[in-house]
Amino acid sequence: MSLRFYDTSARQVREFVPLREGCASLYLCGATVQALPHIGHIRSGVNFDVLRRWLTHLGYDVTFCRNVTDIDDKIIVTAAEEGVPWWHVSERNQRAFTWAYDTLGCLPPTVEPRATGHVPEMIELMQRLIDDGHAYVAEDGSGDVYFDVRSYPSYGELSNQRLDQVQEAADSDPGRDKRDPRDFALWKGAKPGEPSWNTPWGRGRPGWHLECSAMATKYLGPSFDIHGGGLDLVFPHHENEQTQSRAAGDGFAQYWLHNGMLKVGGEKMSKSVGNSLLIPKLIEKVRPVELRYYLTQAHYRSTIDYSDEALAEAAAAYQRVEGFLTRVAETAGEVVPAERVPADFEAALNDDLGVSQALAVVHGHVREGNSALASGGSDKALQYASELRTMLDVLGLDPLGEQWSGSGDQGLTEVVGTLVSVALEQRQAARVRKDFAAADEIRDRLAEAGVVVEDTPQGPRWDLRRG
Repeated sequence: MSLRFYDTSARQVREFVPLREGCASLYLCGATVQALPHIGHIRSGVNFDVLRRWLTHLGYDVTFCRNVTDIDDKIIVTAAEEGVPWWHVSERNQRAFTWAYDTLGCLPPTVEPRATGHVPEMIELMQRLIDDGHAYVAEDGSGDVYFDVRSYPSYGELSNQRLDQVQEAADSDPGRDKRDPRDFALWKGAKPGEPSWNTPWGRGRPGWHLECSAMATKYLGPSFDIHGGGLDLVFPHHENEQTQSRAAGDGFAQYWLHNGMLKVGGEKMSKSVGNSLLIPKLIEKVRPVELRYYLTQAHYRSTIDYSDEALAEAAAAYQRVEGFLTRVAETAGEVVPAERVPADFEAALNDDLGVSQALAVVHGHVREGNSALASGGSDKALQYASELRTMLDVLGLDPLGEQWSGSGDQGLTEVVGTLVSVALEQRQAARVRKDFAAADEIRDRLAEAGVVVEDTPQGPRWDLRRG
């Protein structure tokens, strides 16, 4: 099966045909850094990290641009509430987002531009739109610049709306000199105490939509392959991005991919509702790789309704995969990743990133591999494990890979391993002399310390209790 995606603009699944053979260009709306990241934010990063990894696995030379919106209304409001400069809020939260992406195993983007570093490109885009009659400078001297939505007949095409259905744009102050209430702001005139930059039309700061168009085309070109982001961005953000870029003569994104929302108790996660789940708190409950598994396991376009129970179930499912690979490594030696993934795994991901179906293949390999181990077929188990590592690497979940095995606590692990080995030797000596009460006590004391001992035909093995 050829690679296919559900394109929001076309409202159907389309075969992926890149603009340049062998290359794939991907733009993701990244963080608007007015607050710390919760898993609703990071889900998008994880989902599109899987897409990026799969494109790379298929042999594409991927250019991945994930932007940072480091100036907008909410950042300014937060800074005012805290009594700190706006850039203090942006920098603090940007670092928190970077940490969260890294912690959950997202590969760094090819380029990660900040909006404030691309004002010249924004001015150039606005000038093109003004020259072509698609934008205008407000006549009230405010310095505002607006896009004239009536000048572009295809407005609403991405979100499947007619212009007469579109409500007033809420990205400018009431009473501003707009020709039409639906016109959206490209540039906002300066206000006292707010950050501003020089333009031919006066000082001010960029509108949100303008920022992404300028950054996407600077790094990926006037036309590029895929634009991604959360489903809540389809309108007005992505609609306005596409409108202003195509009105200026750029082809812009050829495919639009949107991930579903993550809710809590059926409600959208938000700071105002008080149901935000921050990454540092969640990785106190499960390991980062288990949290990544939880965010990855559902289809990227589906809605996730968070619960602690579902998170725990995902962690247990991942531990079963991890446990099998650990047992194979102990009994059969090094597990080298296979060159290719199984055909049914490939078919699942080629069908609009069907991760749920791909994970079914993963767990099928675990079941078959465990059966092979139980029957003494270490060579067969090693084959399953080899393919398993390749599949998990595509999903960013390989427990034997550098991301998750080299966590920086190797020295501590070796010390713990030595101490546990001593305890297991004492337990074995107690069993040999038939002092089973002492042997059980050693096992129970290890369990209290979080060390789980399992007796196998090859001898006792231990692992740290997860969760």
